[in-house]
Amino acid sequence: MKKMNMLGASVLLSATMISSVFADEITMWTMEEQPDRMARQQQIADDFKAATGHTVNVVAVTEKDIATRATAAFAAGELPDVLNHTVQHLLPFAEAGMLDAGAATDVIEDLGKNTFASGPLNMAMSDGEIVSVPTDGWTQLVVYRKDLFEANGLSAPKTFADIEAAIAALHNPPSMYGFVAATKIDETYMMQLIEHISLAAGYSPVNADGSVNEDTETLKTVLSFYKTIADASPEGDLYWKQSREQYLGGNAAMIIWSPSLLDELGGLRDSAPVTINNDPTTKELAKDTGFVTVFAGPGNDAGAAYADVRYLGITADANTDVAAEFIKFVVSKGYGDWLGMAPEGKFPVRSGTFGGNKDYENLWASLDVGVDRKEPLANIYPKQVINSIIEGLSVGDRWGVADGQLATASKMVNARVMSQVIRKYIDGEISLDDAAAEIVAKHKAL
Repeated sequence: MKKMNMLGASVLLSATMISSVFADEITMWTMEEQPDRMARQQQIADDFKAATGHTVNVVAVTEKDIATRATAAFAAGELPDVLNHTVQHLLPFAEAGMLDAGAATDVIEDLGKNTFASGPLNMAMSDGEIVSVPTDGWTQLVVYRKDLFEANGLSAPKTFADIEAAIAALHNPPSMYGFVAATKIDETYMMQLIEHISLAAGYSPVNADGSVNEDTETLKTVLSFYKTIADASPEGDLYWKQSREQYLGGNAAMIIWSPSLLDELGGLRDSAPVTINNDPTTKELAKDTGFVTVFAGPGNDAGAAYADVRYLGITADANTDVAAEFIKFVVSKGYGDWLGMAPEGKFPVRSGTFGGNKDYENLWASLDVGVDRKEPLANIYPKQVINSIIEGLSVGDRWGVADGQLATASKMVNARVMSQVIRKYIDGEISLDDAAAEIVAKHKAL
């Protein structure tokens, strides 16, 4: 009997030693640095350790510093195992050799490619491989007063012509502006609107071979339309703040905004109250609001959606197996906690556990949103509205993605040439032809 106890103790000790040997420690750099989001990510790491024995050190890195720090760490051979990054970093990081595309592709294939939205995967494609694993994203929305459109017999704003017709019918300042467009050139928000409108018109500033697009005819369509919506806006340097305030106050027929507006429309945030009546918690505006994710310009009937996606990359310096295992955990067992960091701005890019399954989408709709008051989006918006917003990610696009020129296009976005020139055109300082020519010339000079 004593020998059997010793044998049992020996087996137990061996199991403990094996567990210790195979329990690794990895590091993830995350841009989700707010305290409540860090707590959720730590919970995911704790749950992962409980399930696998592996430890994940979660390190916050400010989004604006992620590229600089990652480049320096790569040069020193000290990249983290897992790197949280934006769509703008996809190809630059991959082309620099920072990301293990083969490992990311294996993760996607193991989980099931058909469980992910195609748009985020297409954005991450390079040389036949998926360079990083998408975790969440959002699709920019044309937000409009559905009640006013219906009352005036207007079509939903799915085309440039629809929007122009709605402006003609509803623009009555200062009580109602037909649109509130961005005009502040040093705000990222203005470039987001410009890129969205350009995609809708079928225009990209970069060609498939990486050269500057000199098609000024399509570019002039973009510029003319932007002037139309700017002319229907209040005066001044406008950015996201004014567009949100005017819409929440009932003084705007249309805006283009990210889905982070969804909880605010439901009266859940005191810092951005709904002021259409005396009840800042009212859901009336949410009920009267419609959303369009894909809209089209002349000559581009298919239209386009603008999407922003976040990724988890397995780096060149990673403990590849454990990093891959952790990412799989994040977008499966840990997915509710990940999306729950900010459900209104973190749409699921993975729909469910197998093709056609919608478990993760349904989970997302049940997550609480809001700041000062919280409740699920499913309590505020009908299911068909939620479904249509999520589906926008499947066709979400960005300049240069289809042709593998995202890195070049990102330089053009960051330079804000179009913001600067469009503002001069809006203000009447230059003609339409001169504005188009200046944009092409300045893009060539980058």
